[in-house]
Amino acid sequence: MFHLPAPSRVFGFAFIAVLLAGAIVPVKAQPGNIYYVSSTGADTNPGTLTLPWKTIQKAADTLIAGETVYIRSGTYHERVIPQHSGSAVDHLITYAAYPGESVTIDGTGLTVPTDEGLFYIAGQNYLKVSGLHVINSAYAGILVDNAGHITLEQNHTDNTASSGIGVWGSHDILIDGNEVERACSNGMQESLTVAGTDTFEVRHNRVHNVAGYDKEGICIKDGSSNGQVDRNEIYQTATVGLYVDAWDKHTFNIDVYQNVIHDVSADGIALASEQGGLLEHIRVVNNLAYHNQWVGIWLSGCCAGAASHPISEVQIINNTLVENGWEPWGGGIAFDVNPAIQQVVVRNNLLSQNLSFQIAVDAAVPTSTLAIDHNLIDGYRGGEGEVYGAAPIVGEAQLANVAAADFHLRPGSPAIDHGSAVGAPPDDFDGVHRPQDGDHDQIAAFDIGAYEFVAWRVYLPIVLKQN
Repeated sequence: MFHLPAPSRVFGFAFIAVLLAGAIVPVKAQPGNIYYVSSTGADTNPGTLTLPWKTIQKAADTLIAGETVYIRSGTYHERVIPQHSGSAVDHLITYAAYPGESVTIDGTGLTVPTDEGLFYIAGQNYLKVSGLHVINSAYAGILVDNAGHITLEQNHTDNTASSGIGVWGSHDILIDGNEVERACSNGMQESLTVAGTDTFEVRHNRVHNVAGYDKEGICIKDGSSNGQVDRNEIYQTATVGLYVDAWDKHTFNIDVYQNVIHDVSADGIALASEQGGLLEHIRVVNNLAYHNQWVGIWLSGCCAGAASHPISEVQIINNTLVENGWEPWGGGIAFDVNPAIQQVVVRNNLLSQNLSFQIAVDAAVPTSTLAIDHNLIDGYRGGEGEVYGAAPIVGEAQLANVAAADFHLRPGSPAIDHGSAVGAPPDDFDGVHRPQDGDHDQIAAFDIGAYEFVAWRVYLPIVLKQN
C-alpha cells in the first residue's frame, strides 16, 4: 500500500484520493507534519504541497521527530546531511520520493569528503530514506556513520566512487529492497558495506554490474554482529559476491540465507578473517550459488599480515551449488590453507557439476573438527583434497532446468528424503516447510539442497497449461 502525502501540517488521520496508475487510491496520511520539496520551489516557502521548498537540504535542516518530507520528481544537484534525529520507531524522520515520481540526487561536480556520502547520515537516529536515486558521487552514495535505527529502502545508487550504500559503526539498521550498481570505482570499500555494526538486516537488495572495479558485492565485516543477510541477488561483480570478513575484530552471529549469487568473477560466498579477528557463529543456509568463476562457498585463509585467521562455529547447510568454476579451476565448497578453521558443519548441500571438485579440504585444515555429511555429490572429480564426507548421496542431481537456473528437484532426484534433520532449516528457499513427504513409501524426511521437493511444484504447471 502506498502512503501518499497529505496536506502540510495535518495531524492524526486524514484521507486523500490520488490518481495513480489510472486508479483512484484512498490513502491514510502519515502522522506528524508533512513537507514537500520541488525543483521549482523556493527555500523561503513554507514547504507545503503548493509552496514547496527547493532543496532537500532545507528539509534536512528543518525536520524534527515524527516529520516527513516528500520530494517531487526531478534532479537535485546537492549533498544531503540530516541535522536532527527522530525519537522512536513511530516518530521517525522520513525522506521519501513522492509516490509514483522519480527523484534523483546527482553528485556530478560536487565534493564529497573521504568516508562520507552524497546522502550522509552521521550520528543521527530514527531516520528513514526511501525511494531515492543517488548517482555520481565522488565517494559513497548513501553512507550511515555512528547512527542507529536507520532504514534505507527502495533506493537506487549508481556510479559511486566508493560504496553505493555503506554503514559504519552503527546499530539497528535495515537495508531493504535497494539496488546498487557500478560502485567502488576508486577501489575503496565494497558495493554494499556493513562494518562494525550491531543488529542489522540486509534483505531483498540487488547488487550488480561491478565488473571492472574489482570489489565485492555485499560485505559484512570488521566487528559486525547479530545480523541477517537474506534474499538478496548479487551478480556480475568483479570479485566475491557475498563476503563476511572479520578483518581484525570479533565478528559473530550472522545468518546468511536465501540469497542468489551468480555470474560473479570470483567466489559466490566467502568467509574470512583477513587480519586475525575471530569470525564465529556464522550460518549459511538455503542459498543458491551458480556459475561463479571460482568457488560457490569458500572458507578463506586470506591474507598476509596476520599470524592466524580464526574461523569457528560455521554451519553450511542446505545450499545448492551448481556449475561453479570457469576454466581452468573452481568448484563447489572449498576450505583454503588455514589451520585456524575449526568446528565447521557442511551438511545437506547439493553440489552438481562444479568444475574441479564438489567439496575440497586443504590438508592444513584440522579435519577432526569438521562435520561433512549428507551432501549430494554430482560430479566427483577425485582431485587433491576432494572429499565425499560421511553418508554422501552420489548421483545425478536431477534438477528442473539448469539452463534456466531452476534448481528445484525433479521427481526421482536422489536428493529427496536423503538429508539429515540435524541443523536443517525449518523452511526451504521458497518458504516451504521442511520436511515434506517426497517418497510416499516412507515417513517424510529432509531433502538435500535449498529446495524441498513438493509434488505441486511439478504438477501445478501442467494443470495450468491444460486449463
